Amino acid sequence: AMVFYFKARPDAGDYTIFMGLDKFENEELIKYGFPEDVWFHVDKMSSAHVYLRLHKGQGFDDINEGVLEDCAQLVKANSIQGNKVNNVDVVYTPWSNLKKTASMDVGQVGFHNSKMVRTIRVEKRVNDIVNRLNKTKVERTPDLRAEREAVNAAERAERKQHLREKKKREEIERLEKERQAEMRSYKGLMVTDKMTSNKDIASSNKSLQELEDDFM
Repeated sequence: AMVFYFKARPDAGDYTIFMGLDKFENEELIKYGFPEDVWFHVDKMSSAHVYLRLHKGQGFDDINEGVLEDCAQLVKANSIQGNKVNNVDVVYTPWSNLKKTASMDVGQVGFHNSKMVRTIRVEKRVNDIVNRLNKTKVERTPDLRAEREAVNAAERAERKQHLREKKKREEIERLEKERQAEMRSYKGLMVTDKMTSNKDIASSNKSLQELEDDFM
């Protein structure tokens, strides 16, 4: 799969924007996206599928205005129809909201939740933005599946590590509780032992005394 990578405006932070060469690449991108990916498309016209990869822990609403503008300009510039006209709408949504059913054509996509789809109006093409983005363009043929699987494996390892640490913490807590309980019961034993032994001594002495009395 041929994928084009662009760098968003540097002052906004280190963000990568990418898009597939054609509808077949789009299929791959839909299939092997990351949870941090946000999908952009020109509304009601054919266009490239453009993705923005957010940083871990960032949400859909955390997208910087400038980065949003970069994505919208790039997607408009990569729409045969959309590039020629002013005032186009660009829709965007998290990758996880993209829905693919068997009846859909190659490259075609729907949404699980329409409330998760936002629209941004692009008045006109801003050549400065498009040219700046095109200067950062890199073509790669990534193994999208392998990249996705590597992320899955890393996430699994992280979850396992968290689980191990949690179990360890729980085990330490359990041992500490047991130790505390032992201490408590030991203190209790000491007290009851003392009492019993004194009483026992007293009672056995008494009976010895009595025995001697009886004997005499």
